[in-house]
Amino acid sequence: MADHVDRVLAQWHAERPDLDVSPMAVIGRLSRLSALVDAELRRTFARHGIDRATFDVLATLRRSGPPYRLTPTELMRSAMVTSGAITQRLDKMEARGLVKRTPNETDGRGVRVELTDAGGELIDRALPEHVENEHRILSALNPGERDELAATLRTLLESLSGS
Repeated sequence: MADHVDRVLAQWHAERPDLDVSPMAVIGRLSRLSALVDAELRRTFARHGIDRATFDVLATLRRSGPPYRLTPTELMRSAMVTSGAITQRLDKMEARGLVKRTPNETDGRGVRVELTDAGGELIDRALPEHVENEHRILSALNPGERDELAATLRTLLESLSGS
């Protein structure tokens, strides 16, 4: 069964047979999948009144273990948010009572970001639905295919990012 990417490849093959456009088969599908997956994840997060970046910060704090506290730099490295977004994101989350900033005991100039009870309750409510949604998204693949895809994507990510 041909998909949109197959049609694009056929068009390029007809117009530019001199080019090897085979990478478009992977990159095009990754791009389309990314958009579709992001839309699915946004719907789940929206039901909990959060966005992906908020979920990522809350999840990073929650999975860090007690006392669920990290520096902004540690958060930035562990969560899927950029350094430019972390301060603004934390301001909004603190205003909602999801996190609180406290002075860093080991560095008087720095702060630590701590998950509040409200933030912990929110991530504990949202996480099971998020995981269920991810299982649903991947339901067309059997466990072996999931493992193979995860390994292949890890290889590609490592080749591009070094981590």
